[in-house]
Amino acid sequence: MTSVSAGVVDVYVLRRVRDDWQVLVLQRGPGTRCTNSWETVHGRVETGERPEDAARREVREETGLEIERLYSITVQPFYLHKLTTIMLGVVFAAVVEGSSSVALGPEHKASEWLSVPDATGRYNWPRSRVALEEIAFLLRTGDAGVVEDVLRVDM
Repeated sequence: MTSVSAGVVDVYVLRRVRDDWQVLVLQRGPGTRCTNSWETVHGRVETGERPEDAARREVREETGLEIERLYSITVQPFYLHKLTTIMLGVVFAAVVEGSSSVALGPEHKASEWLSVPDATGRYNWPRSRVALEEIAFLLRTGDAGVVEDVLRVDM
């Protein structure tokens, strides 16, 4: 029997520089899954944890950054054939202070702040490219505009 689980979060970390967004991209380190691939903050939702709490925790663990604003963007399904599980990845956009410095966790070896087009081109997973395009559209004015009340997760 195949199960369905909302078990992971993908968190796109952004900062505003002048009137443009910069996106944090992370490169996986040696000995990890998908070594050398470029990705966003990604991690499991722990038992009893809400996805938005997992998003905050994963950003802190993987980057050392504190989130100022958090937005719920979408849910992306993917299949884990080894577990016979359809996993749901809850996608968030996290806005951080523009001058914050990144402190990488052990699973990543490098990070870069890139423009949205450059980050989109750097990601190895197609679903990451789609999610970032949606985020750039939703936050094009600096916040979520008329849908801010629906997408912004209260901290």
